[in-house]
Amino acid sequence: MANQEKSLPVADRARRKIARRILPFVFVLYIISYLDRANVAFAKLSMTAELEFSEAVFGFGAGIFFIGYLFLEIPGALIVERWSARKWIARILVSWGICATLMGFIRTPFNFYAARFLLGLAEAGFFPGIIVYLTHWFTGRDRARAMAGFIVGVPVSLMFGAPISSLFLRLHCFGLSGWRWVFILEGAPAVIFGIITWFYLTDHPRDAKWLDEDERKWISGELEEERRHKRVSGHVSLWQGLRQRNVILLGLALCLANVEGYAFVFWLPTTIHRASGLPLISSTLWSALPFVVGLVAMVASGHRSDRAGERKFHAAIPLMLAATFFTLSAVPGQSFPMVLTWLCLTTAAGYSFPAPFWVLPTLTLGESAAAASIGLINLVGNLGGFIGPSAVGYVLLRTHSYPSGMMILALGAMLGGLVLLGVKVKPLEHQTADPAFETNSA
Repeated sequence: MANQEKSLPVADRARRKIARRILPFVFVLYIISYLDRANVAFAKLSMTAELEFSEAVFGFGAGIFFIGYLFLEIPGALIVERWSARKWIARILVSWGICATLMGFIRTPFNFYAARFLLGLAEAGFFPGIIVYLTHWFTGRDRARAMAGFIVGVPVSLMFGAPISSLFLRLHCFGLSGWRWVFILEGAPAVIFGIITWFYLTDHPRDAKWLDEDERKWISGELEEERRHKRVSGHVSLWQGLRQRNVILLGLALCLANVEGYAFVFWLPTTIHRASGLPLISSTLWSALPFVVGLVAMVASGHRSDRAGERKFHAAIPLMLAATFFTLSAVPGQSFPMVLTWLCLTTAAGYSFPAPFWVLPTLTLGESAAAASIGLINLVGNLGGFIGPSAVGYVLLRTHSYPSGMMILALGAMLGGLVLLGVKVKPLEHQTADPAFETNSA
């Protein structure tokens, strides 16, 4: 096997080793990250019943995570660019793992709000940091599939999180209810992987002892050539990058998409429970199915975007489709299989959006400007993670109209897609994928 790999051209060898070394690891990290922020959805029905939380309390508590998340978005991305991804990401993992376990000990609405806020604060900077980190290793023409290999952790975390959480919901040990064990047991892996990250990740290709010398030179040269092209096309400073029209539109589009996206996740088991009449644990198990579909769609979207060398429409059209399908899922009087079909289609469309979307800010800006812009885009975007759940909780408390709450979410996704159509894409940003990456990333 090693001899066969040695016979490959240096570009193929380097791509294969980098994809094999980095993508599976950051994929696992994102599974842990997303599950720790979203497992409140699986615990919701039991937790709110035991603690007597209203829908408004749950919605505000689920969403306040993103207020804590705002504080270190831009600094976190810059720290990865200018200091060390390895050390910063390891710190984030350990601190959020500790905060995630604290969720298992809440008693009051204030406890809930405080624990979710601290979890968001601890995890802040992780996602934009990883996006920036991937630009240190993957060229522009391969980046959507590389990012899909990372972001695919979202549907996988929820696909496996649903049955795992349903198993933990059955536990009743040491006087603690099952929903408390969901948070305690699912928070521990972050601490373990934080320690592993410190020793495993490599900050830059020049530091990669696991690459041969010619492979290090090749990837370093390719990335430097990309940076040179950006400098030739016009230097963009950090502050100029933050004020660019595209950055503002991308942040707004992500915010609107997240109004729908996070509330959809947080209320999915409840939606299935209402449509099916199944017991709470069975409803939690069924909520895994849409994410299986979303997983396939996300991988296909990244490949399709790289093949076409096109990003904007590969991100905008799925958002508008997600809005359409989600609206159809809220139509009263449908059978459970029909509702589940619409929910699966909503997830497939919604998860086709992130991989091509996150390539857009990395293509034209310089390193620090791109890093800061990614942080700003994610910062503004995550406001949607607060607005969506809070708005739905308020609407449900005031009107008790479930379809009305879902229509608000669908409107967010539709507007997000329309805003994305306003992003201006330069000819330089159209990059066709190298077919060799097909094999290397497999």
